[in-house]
Amino acid sequence: MIPYAHQTIDAADVQAVTEVLQSDWITTGPKVQEFESAIAEFVGAKASVAVCNGTAALHAAAYAAGIGPGDEVIVPAMTFAASANCVVYQGGTPVFADVREDSLLLDPAEVEAKITSRTKAIMAVDYTGQPCDYDALQSIADRHGLILIADAAHALGAAYKGRKVGSLADLTTFSFHPVKHVTTGEGGMVVTDDVGLAERMRQFRNHGISTDARARAERGTWCYEMVDLGYNYRLTDFQCALGLSQLKKLPKSLARRRAIAHRYDEAFASVPGVKPLVVSPDVLPAYHLYVVRLDLVRIGKDRDTAFRLLREKGIGVNVHYIPVHLHPYYRQRFGTEPGMCPVAEAACDRILSLPMFPAMTDADVERVIDAVGQVVRARGT
Repeated sequence: MIPYAHQTIDAADVQAVTEVLQSDWITTGPKVQEFESAIAEFVGAKASVAVCNGTAALHAAAYAAGIGPGDEVIVPAMTFAASANCVVYQGGTPVFADVREDSLLLDPAEVEAKITSRTKAIMAVDYTGQPCDYDALQSIADRHGLILIADAAHALGAAYKGRKVGSLADLTTFSFHPVKHVTTGEGGMVVTDDVGLAERMRQFRNHGISTDARARAERGTWCYEMVDLGYNYRLTDFQCALGLSQLKKLPKSLARRRAIAHRYDEAFASVPGVKPLVVSPDVLPAYHLYVVRLDLVRIGKDRDTAFRLLREKGIGVNVHYIPVHLHPYYRQRFGTEPGMCPVAEAACDRILSLPMFPAMTDADVERVIDAVGQVVRARGT
């Protein structure tokens, strides 16, 4: 089975982790700050805050943005549930906006239409690793006095009009889950140019306490104060050592992902019934996912049948995502229902994520292409 994604861990990664495990600091120590600084420098941000996973990063960003009860945040329907959940964690209400049909990215016109007097922020999601239309979204945010948060879990290393993702919004979150571009096992990061917000998030990840154990050790004091309600969202030193080692290989990893995407684009241009997402000429995608839409009438089968047949051929396709407003929790808690975001809903029935990870060989890529071609050309089940 060729999975849709897979981590790549080499001897240098193992050695980096081993060195930290044999050092004085295992949890929040010097490697955390080193990793934070490296990510901030890579994306062109002034500050960054490491946390235990991408969802914690979103929660920290929602906290830093001041989202609370009565506030609304506009969230694209086509995303992972965490993009909306972080708003609910803070007592806010996610308001789901539809996406563009060609790219499945948040539609700025839909955002504008959803703004009310209670809107506090916009959550942009760089779906598949393609940056959103940040100029349009920032213009809307500026006109209405809103905070722009970027969920860039898919997009580390991507760029929009020559500017790196991480420098485009007030707060940007990344994920370091194993299927992402850089992994720390589990981990996340928030980057921002607002050092005050960064400091708030550092306290938030540490129970709302004003200092961490390393800072107290350096000062020779035991005393600490809890100044706000926070969470234990800390990331460990050995995970950050892995992240630092992985970050060195990110340019090569991105180049391989883009080469695979180029081959897919080339191949599927001549396969009727298979349509890759449109990529804007303004962006350089990071290709966390490679998503195609199936013409169900033309291929004579539904998406789930195509999914099953590809899996039977050893191609580990996946589906990203069920629109968040269709999940039972949101329907029961917020009264969302089918028909609210028709573009995302229609896409959900037709999309497949094909294998996309740097360790794929050229033979793997050709095997995926051949299998997709066989499945879509075969009539029925």
